Amino acid sequence: MNIGVVGATGYIGQRVSRMAAEAGHHVIGFSRRGGTGLRVLDPSSGTLDLSGLDAVVNLAGEPILGLWTKAKKEAILSSRVGVTRRVVESLRDGPRVLVNASAVGFYGDSGERELEESSSAGSGFLADVCRAWEAAAMPAGQEGVRLVRLRIGFVTGPGGAMGLVRPVFKAGLGGKLGSGRQWMSCIHVDDVAGLILWALENPAVRGAVNAVNPEPLRNSEFTRALAHVLRRPAILPVPAVAIRLALGELSCVVLDSLRVRPVAALRGGYVFRHPTLEAGLSA
Repeated sequence: MNIGVVGATGYIGQRVSRMAAEAGHHVIGFSRRGGTGLRVLDPSSGTLDLSGLDAVVNLAGEPILGLWTKAKKEAILSSRVGVTRRVVESLRDGPRVLVNASAVGFYGDSGERELEESSSAGSGFLADVCRAWEAAAMPAGQEGVRLVRLRIGFVTGPGGAMGLVRPVFKAGLGGKLGSGRQWMSCIHVDDVAGLILWALENPAVRGAVNAVNPEPLRNSEFTRALAHVLRRPAILPVPAVAIRLALGELSCVVLDSLRVRPVAALRGGYVFRHPTLEAGLSA
């Protein structure tokens, strides 16, 4: 299969590209900077060159980390919606499969409620972004393209957000965030890439797919598991009020409760490489 990866130089994009190539697929990456083997993702262009591709994976978007100023929030939203619209418009007479990234933030802060793909969208900035992001992809399905909307949880692995979290814990400065009772829905980067390839290769997979481990866990459990793997104490809790003062609106990323299950993936027969948090952290 000839697969285009939009956002190929990002953390997940690099892993998808590598695993797809290892599986025997031919990968063409898209990047704003271009480069060897990459096609240019030009923000000013109306369409993308998707010629010769069978499928597209769209992972592009402004990183959410950083102070959420008005300009930052606009960049987070517009980068996702704008690129997705260009991808969809470029699909005509081209690829027949689109795996479009989204996030479990779609569900908003949900407390103790268990969430699956049929659960409704929540409220808040991230939920609004994810709803608009997915809406921008929906016209692809109306044009006969098989559309998969991948709602990605907190990604563990050697880079990404864990690249910021791990050094804190290794220094012995880790601890639960807020009450520690908020639910987290994590997934190893290998399983994000694995789910993307599974979705590309299986014609029955379409619609929303939660990219999370089979078992969500509370933040306090995440803290204990990471501390155990790193063999460090984690006894310095951070009060919710301090997190909100330091991070502003961004604090919702670590304080919101998301108890999400990968119902579609399990029913479809996907086998997780790292089904638990500790397995993923150890890897």
